[in-house]
Amino acid sequence: MITEDAGTRAPAPTAPVAVAPPGPRSRKPRRGWDEVPRWQIYVPLSVYLLFTLIPFYWILLFALRPAGSTSLVPWPLTLEHFDKVWTERSFGTYFQNSVLIGVATLVMTTVIALAGGYALARFDFRVKRGFMLGLLCSQFVPGALLLVPLFQIFAKLQMINSLASVIIAETVFQLPLSMILISGFIKNVPYSLEEAAWVDGCNRFNAFRIVVLPLLRPGLIAVGSFAFVHAWNHFLFALMFLSNQDQQTLPVGLNTLMSSDSVDLGALAAGGIIAAVPVVVVFAFIQKWLITGFSAGAVKG
Repeated sequence: MITEDAGTRAPAPTAPVAVAPPGPRSRKPRRGWDEVPRWQIYVPLSVYLLFTLIPFYWILLFALRPAGSTSLVPWPLTLEHFDKVWTERSFGTYFQNSVLIGVATLVMTTVIALAGGYALARFDFRVKRGFMLGLLCSQFVPGALLLVPLFQIFAKLQMINSLASVIIAETVFQLPLSMILISGFIKNVPYSLEEAAWVDGCNRFNAFRIVVLPLLRPGLIAVGSFAFVHAWNHFLFALMFLSNQDQQTLPVGLNTLMSSDSVDLGALAAGGIIAAVPVVVVFAFIQKWLITGFSAGAVKG
């Protein structure tokens, strides 16, 4: 009988030892060469926001705290300054005049610029480039240079001390830039859409009204809002063409609160808030359309 020697016996197979995978290394993600640290963004923005909000808080402070108070906190709150400028200083009348001038300027500027912008975008004529150059050059002319010729024209037409004179002047001043902007918006609308409408039986006006005009809504809102804000805040035309107190606008009314002897800071702050709040509210509602309109006119299609 043959037996195996203990020294020559084959070793028993051993089970493989499981090796744990290496754990994740705690490394911070490397910053790209063009990535800016967050503090370099937030610190300048915070400083800018601080310098922007301090004047607004200062206006609210003078408008809401009692007369003669030196507190840095508007408490107790009072509306006496608003009541004073609205009733005693006729700011209610000034507000109505500013609204009328702003809305009328918005409508006239938008309608006329829409017609002129469509002609510049869809038609070719010999003096087109010269006309566009003239529109651009007119933007370098300050409004003060237009006062004398416009005053003479309105005096001959017996339109001095009339809100219509300010509306016409504001419209004339806003038309060149508005026409250029709207022509850019119309160029971004494919011409094939109008041609398809013509094939379906529409004439040029109906094709523009049904097909093109709805696509221009953001651009029209952008142009109209700028026309309204400019007419709302403009000071020179209302000061020169309107001399009666019942025809004045808010910027001229704010000027009457300041004299060489003294300035009523509370009334001036309240009048400034009355003049600023409507514009802020309007822009808060149309900001989506405003941004869309600018992006639509920024790139030529």
